[in-house]
Amino acid sequence: MMGRVISVLFAVLTALSNGSASVLQRRAAMEVPDSDAMRLSLMTRLVRQKVWLAGIGLVIVAAVCQAIALATGPIAVVQPIFVIELPLTLLVAGLVMRVRADAVVWSGVAAVTAGLALGMAAAAPVEGRDTVEDFAWIPALLVTGVFEAGLIVAALRSRGNARAALLGLAAACGYALTAALMKDAMANLDDGGVVALLASWQLYATAAAGVGALFLLQNALQAGSLVAVQPMLTLGDALISILYGVTLFDEELRTGWWLLPELVALALIATGCVRLARTPLARGTLAPPPPTAPR
Repeated sequence: MMGRVISVLFAVLTALSNGSASVLQRRAAMEVPDSDAMRLSLMTRLVRQKVWLAGIGLVIVAAVCQAIALATGPIAVVQPIFVIELPLTLLVAGLVMRVRADAVVWSGVAAVTAGLALGMAAAAPVEGRDTVEDFAWIPALLVTGVFEAGLIVAALRSRGNARAALLGLAAACGYALTAALMKDAMANLDDGGVVALLASWQLYATAAAGVGALFLLQNALQAGSLVAVQPMLTLGDALISILYGVTLFDEELRTGWWLLPELVALALIATGCVRLARTPLARGTLAPPPPTAPR
């Protein structure tokens, strides 16, 4: 029970860090011209912006929190919690900027929160194994590679929000793969400590998958609006992570008639994400109030 509490706590901290990072990175990506899309020059332009570097700092914090969460809980529990990252981010941003959340924000927060609660209660994830047999990674990586390649090719043939959505889903797949590899790598700490962790191929594959997902996300944010990217990123990460958990770690979810409330939960989460991503706070277009003059 204590392990599950720790896992949920650090999953929430991960969601908060990741959501804040997405908003900051979107603001930075808006300053990059379309001609730099899917090129290394995109990253060289972004790295010169302080707001983007702040977002990367939050990504690092999120990675540490996520590693702890995955080491203490099942992937089918940890990753779906990340759907609350956008609501948490907007509420904190509103407090920092001294902007009161309006009815649209609160309705989006309520929809996402209710969807997450309903989905977790209906699915009732059961923890499986902590490690994955090495040979099981071969078909998983092949299928992931083909899926990612298809999304990227389709994105390159599209423009605007269609490209943003496709790249957002590709980034989500990359982040889900990163989580699965990270969970497998962290299991080495129990078996052989830090030495075993550093010697595992999964640790370096985690880094490679994470960098690839980050690159895809920057291109998604540069290609279109946050409202096109965030739902695909949020739901894609959760669903693909659950798929990895079930197929690689033997985690179990309830099926049968339970699929009906699970689908309702997905609809609630998607609706909430769309509403929140359309708000000025999410787009980074809401300016903070002017400072009060001294009396």
